[in-house]
Amino acid sequence: MKKVALIPARYGATRFPGKMMAQLGGKSVILRTYESTVNTGVFDEVMVVTDSEVIYNEIVSHGGKAVMSKKEHECGTDRIAEAVVDMDVDIVVNVQGDEPFTQKEPLEKLLRVFEGEAGKQVQVASLMQELHDEASIADPNYVKVAVDKQFNALFFSRSVIPYPRNKDIRSIYYEHIGIYAFRKQTLLEFTQLAPTPLELAEKIECLRYLENGIPMKMVVTSYMGVEIDTPEDLEKAAKYL
Repeated sequence: MKKVALIPARYGATRFPGKMMAQLGGKSVILRTYESTVNTGVFDEVMVVTDSEVIYNEIVSHGGKAVMSKKEHECGTDRIAEAVVDMDVDIVVNVQGDEPFTQKEPLEKLLRVFEGEAGKQVQVASLMQELHDEASIADPNYVKVAVDKQFNALFFSRSVIPYPRNKDIRSIYYEHIGIYAFRKQTLLEFTQLAPTPLELAEKIECLRYLENGIPMKMVVTSYMGVEIDTPEDLEKAAKYL
C-alpha cells in the first residue's frame, strides 16, 4: 500500500492564533511536526497543506514539501482531501499540525489495521490513549472517546464519557489523539457529507463519520507528547523537549 502523511495547518486557530508558528525550542511548532513525521520513515511522502503563505514558506524554506489550499475549508480533513484528489495513494494519514512529538510506533500500529483480511473492512482509523489525570478527564480541551468491544468508536465528546454513575466499576477514559488514517476513497466521500448536528455542537469533526454510520476503528497507543491547543500546552511542550 502506498502511504502518505498530509499535515493540515491553518494560521488562525481559535484558541491559540498563530500557534503553528509559535516557537518551541528554537523551531516553529509546524516545522517540528513536519520533521518528526518525516523522521518516522513510515510514509512514501509527507506534505503540509495550508492556507497561510507564512506556514508554506516556513516549510519550503527548510527544504520540506508544502502546498497551498485552493479554497477555504471548515476542517483539516476537507483541506487534505482537496490535496489528495490527484495523488496516487492507498492510505492517507492526517497528522495534526500541532503534534510536534509525532512518533513512529503509534503510526505503524495505526497503519497495521488496514492490513490482512480484517483490514479490508477498515475505512478510517484513529489513535487514542488512556487518560489517568482527573483534571485532564474533566478538561473540555481533551476530546474523550468511548469504544465498543472491537474498539470501534461509539462517541466522541468534550464532556466526561463515560459518566461514573456506578462508583463500584472502574471507568476507563480514552483521549482521542487527532491523527486519522483513511482509505483515499473514504476520505473523498467524507468531504461530500455536510457537517452534522453533533459535530457542530461539539466541534469534533470525526463525529460526522459516526452520524453517517461510518465505523471508525480506534487504536490504543502510549502518550505521543503534547498536543498544542493553548499557550499553556506550549509551555508543557517546552518541558517535554
